[in-house]
Amino acid sequence: MSDIVNEFNDYRSKMNDKILADNNKVIKRIFNLDTNAFQAGALDVKTKELLGLVASMVLRCDDCVKYHLEACYNEGISKEEVVESLSIANLIGGTIVIPHLRRAYEYWDALEQQR
Repeated sequence: MSDIVNEFNDYRSKMNDKILADNNKVIKRIFNLDTNAFQAGALDVKTKELLGLVASMVLRCDDCVKYHLEACYNEGISKEEVVESLSIANLIGGTIVIPHLRRAYEYWDALEQQR
């Protein structure tokens, strides 16, 4: 199961390197803004990652969901906190979000199996 985590991270890393190698100022600034936005500020990192997770679910971006799930996992956020956040995402996003919920559960399980 952890293959899905490795495959996602390997592909993401490879493609980010390729994209950033083109040295496009706008793209680099967007990447930098994303990195800085999720650092602690008035909101702590945990809260920001859960917000990112919920927004990603509602927008139905599986790559973003995986990214934020892994960040949540690395921040020590519990499965219960993640599931509660995912429940809010499903409430707001509606039943069309359920397929993304399935994949989110699968990815979280894969993260836990890597321990």
